[in-house]
Amino acid sequence: MSLRITRQGVLDTIQDLGRYGHQYLGINCNGAMDQFSMQLTNALIGKELNAPVLEIHFPSSQIQFEKETVICIGGADFYPTINDQPVPLHHPIVVSGKSLLKFEKLQSGARCYLSILNELQLDKWMNSYSTNLKSGTGGFEGRNLLKSDVILFKNGLNFSNLLNGKDFIVFPWKASDTVDTRNEIEFLIGSEWHWLTKDSQDSFQEQWFQITNEADRMGYQLAGQSLEQKTKEQLVSSAVCFGTVQLLPNGQLIILMADHQTAGGYPRAAYVISAHLPILAQKKPNDVIKFKMTSLEEAERKIIAQKKYLHQLQFACKFRMEEFLHAHL
Repeated sequence: MSLRITRQGVLDTIQDLGRYGHQYLGINCNGAMDQFSMQLTNALIGKELNAPVLEIHFPSSQIQFEKETVICIGGADFYPTINDQPVPLHHPIVVSGKSLLKFEKLQSGARCYLSILNELQLDKWMNSYSTNLKSGTGGFEGRNLLKSDVILFKNGLNFSNLLNGKDFIVFPWKASDTVDTRNEIEFLIGSEWHWLTKDSQDSFQEQWFQITNEADRMGYQLAGQSLEQKTKEQLVSSAVCFGTVQLLPNGQLIILMADHQTAGGYPRAAYVISAHLPILAQKKPNDVIKFKMTSLEEAERKIIAQKKYLHQLQFACKFRMEEFLHAHL
């Protein structure tokens, strides 16, 4: 019982919500770039929100299922097909054994997530399944997925009677809240925000920034009007996190993403709020964004509402899944 990679994608890895509590050792957190979509795909099939998933970039892997299972695809729309038939995003789907999942074209977003009802046979590293590409640990052998890789399932269910010869069946429930495509990203002022000149503080909030080709899981470099510091004061290397916006020596900005370093010496101008990191994670090079200041209270309200929605969805779908399987198996 397993899935097999029949064609390698550009960068497809195993991710969960990341490993925390080890930054003081120099071990970064990793985890899914779009944590909302990652948890959403798990919630829709009734799994734990932090269960490991496949994070998929385009051009994407082709995945052969060697045993029937239930999957959910979410996040970016890469036009998924099963045995050349299109399937919807954000729906649980029963797939037959020998089904081939392909992603045919990039329609929107940057990262797609595949959740599988079966528990994957993977080993945790420091309490997380997330892939740490720098150290070659976690995930599947500490690396991106390659052609002929096989990921085993720890458990299985027999859906043959339910499928009745069909390649797949789409379950009758879906998510109402999915990927947010807005370009306005909310932030809180950073520890060194006041190092910026008043004109640069205004420019930070008024101008549009373009995501450059130097954008990856470690950070997004932005192109825009150069920003200036009031003085030439320098910062001793200090802790950074997912969403930290640093001011580079050339006056440009970089936003640290899921594979960010544990500490940095550039001024921390701002912090993207947690609820908007998934929006940012679905941006691609050449996309543009604009920053909007918000309050800590509003940032907390938004992330609490997001987490509440995911937990409610997970509980409801777990009940629906158990009810459905009991009725049809």
